[in-house]
Amino acid sequence: MNPYENLQDKRLRPRLLKAEQKICLARLLDLAGDYLRDGYTYSRKSYTFTDDSQEAPLAEAAPDQAALLSRADSLEALKVEIQHCQGCPLHTGRIHAVPGEGASQPLVLVIGEGPGADEDASGRPFVGKAGQLLDRMLEAVDLSRERNCFIANVVKCRPPNNRDPLPEEIAACAPFLDRQLALLKPRMILCVGRVAMQSLLHTDEGIGRLRGKLTVYKGFSLLGTYHPSALLRDASLKRAAWEDLKILRDHLTALDKQEP
Repeated sequence: MNPYENLQDKRLRPRLLKAEQKICLARLLDLAGDYLRDGYTYSRKSYTFTDDSQEAPLAEAAPDQAALLSRADSLEALKVEIQHCQGCPLHTGRIHAVPGEGASQPLVLVIGEGPGADEDASGRPFVGKAGQLLDRMLEAVDLSRERNCFIANVVKCRPPNNRDPLPEEIAACAPFLDRQLALLKPRMILCVGRVAMQSLLHTDEGIGRLRGKLTVYKGFSLLGTYHPSALLRDASLKRAAWEDLKILRDHLTALDKQEP
């Protein structure tokens, strides 16, 4: 009797191979390797395989994402992966990928659109004039990237000429941002700018309608405001941005009071 006969999920049944099948597979892999290396076929010793046993143990189900994160993921490992990523064409024009930086247990995760020229040159997020303004904005509500914020972007490489990132570029980087959220577990998310808000909330509404409203993103409280570069272009927006920061501060205070 086949011990796997009564398994409800056939995906958990191990695939049993004959020795001849294993030899054919090994020769096929050798041939592919020779072709990719230099096109020449190399002689090899004969393979010795045995048939798989019907008594082979059941394959384990794939661990869930949370289990994988707890065992293997870290901010440092993620940083290295982002720096070597070639998941979309943006990597071909970058000087540096920009994984993000800040506190490992932040109160707030600040999410922007993508790196600009200064960020691409340094590998650090928000270091140009807009970044300097962002630092002052955060300081006004007792936040900073050194103490209690982490700063990241929707895409980790600079789009050419600072254009908006394309949907496929955002999609390629989305798993990185998801992993950052899972690792950082911020109290709140602060989205700065139209592109970041539209990307996370999957909407085409303008930032003027999206800003200043608390919402929930994947279980995290999220608030949007104007991008610092917009404030540099139009000083009349600064009052509204300050009102948004006060909402951020007040919500963080309320969350503190809810804790036992």
